[in-house]
Amino acid sequence: MTTISIMPECTTTGDRAYRAVAGQIQSVGKTPGEALDAVTAQLSEAETSTVVVVQSLRPDHFFTAAQQQRLAELMQRWRTARDAGQALPPEEQAKLDTLVEAQLRGAAARAAFLLRQQGR
Repeated sequence: MTTISIMPECTTTGDRAYRAVAGQIQSVGKTPGEALDAVTAQLSEAETSTVVVVQSLRPDHFFTAAQQQRLAELMQRWRTARDAGQALPPEEQAKLDTLVEAQLRGAAARAAFLLRQQGR
């Protein structure tokens, strides 16, 4: 069974978008449905049985409020640097990368938790 997580995110223009993630496959859309449609179009026939998790931006034990705040700060610094044609300092880029990975791991762990709850 394929698990698809859908997470809201802010675009570079400050608008809300949604990222759908199924393993290594990702897609972004203006709505959760658009992101879901785009990612499911990339799945193979063997992956047609899916579980979809739509994540709100509320903190939980998978990705805390402190992590969310730090990620938002670093993303803003990254956008500012990018717009100026620069890169973040290496230590900030490393922290940003770590937080993005933690957010994705949190989404996967959240989905696994929800699947276990369904089996009860």
